[in-house]
Amino acid sequence: MSAKREIAAGENSASDVGKTVEIFCDGACSGNPGPGGYGAILRYNGHEKEISGGESLTTNNRMELTAAIEALARLTRPCRVIVTTDSQYLVKGITEWIKGWQSKGWQNSKKEPVVNRDLWERLLELTRQHTITWKWVRGHNGHDENERCDVLAREAILRLKK
Repeated sequence: MSAKREIAAGENSASDVGKTVEIFCDGACSGNPGPGGYGAILRYNGHEKEISGGESLTTNNRMELTAAIEALARLTRPCRVIVTTDSQYLVKGITEWIKGWQSKGWQNSKKEPVVNRDLWERLLELTRQHTITWKWVRGHNGHDENERCDVLAREAILRLKK
């Protein structure tokens, strides 16, 4: 079952947004918290670019957010973007929860500070430049690009451990 959610970001008209970029992203952690990595694939017009990186002490959710942030940050002009991820935290956070968090002064439903606010704010800033469709896929379920992003994230963790 695939959930598809959209967020129309910023004030770009359709004429400003001339190309569609596909982004696939994933985050991973060895221990939670622990060393973590992210991986992403950017695809446009038959070309692909893979990116990855990591942090020595982080969480899985921070890496999921970082994967999307790092991929979106590489786009040089407003685009139509389809972001595919296995993170419901990322998809629901950016399409459902974030407006409530903002209206409550960055507090969650329990009136506690929103975890990873720094990354949510950065992601929100990046989404304003593009028209984005957020697509969730089940992880570790044979989705080729999601599996590749998982490999990139885990390789980034291994590089940190050396």
